[in-house]
Amino acid sequence: MQGFLEMGGYAAFIWPAYGLAFVVMIGLVVQSVGDFRAQRRLAGELDAGRAARPRAPARSTGPDA
Repeated sequence: MQGFLEMGGYAAFIWPAYGLAFVVMIGLVVQSVGDFRAQRRLAGELDAGRAARPRAPARSTGPDA
């Protein structure tokens, strides 16, 4: 078991890389769940007709107007 944990002498590089990858993956899961809940809430509001009305497109003020 000790040989596995030492990773052939490269443990100082491998374990932090595994740790960083794990933290990033957990962050992505948290962000995805939060976005899913927000999208689900928005879909519910749109179905119920409570969402804000979409804005009209902006008028052009350039020379081609």
